Amino acid sequence: MSDKKSYYVNMIEAKDGKMKEVLDFNFGGHHDIAAMVEKTKAAGLFAKDKHAKEFVLAMRFMHHVIKKNPDSALFSEFGTQFEAFKKNVKAQLGCGCDCSEK
Repeated sequence: MSDKKSYYVNMIEAKDGKMKEVLDFNFGGHHDIAAMVEKTKAAGLFAKDKHAKEFVLAMRFMHHVIKKNPDSALFSEFGTQFEAFKKNVKAQLGCGCDCSEK
């Protein structure tokens, strides 16, 4: 089993030459997000590297929210579809880190 990792997310809005913090939070899990981004970039799935970063973060955040809220009516249909999509991604890329998830 891999070590648990902790990430600090800080989003800053840049508008009219001014910077404003709009949200921040901690996020954790056993996945190595940097390794997942590198693996996704190397697969050449996206025209821009930033899209690989956005994709990995979106997948991890959505997975985390669905997992922590399994009874939410919001995910009653989408949760199953997301799991199928996640399996498809893993079939193409693997997990992206050195954990035991395949």
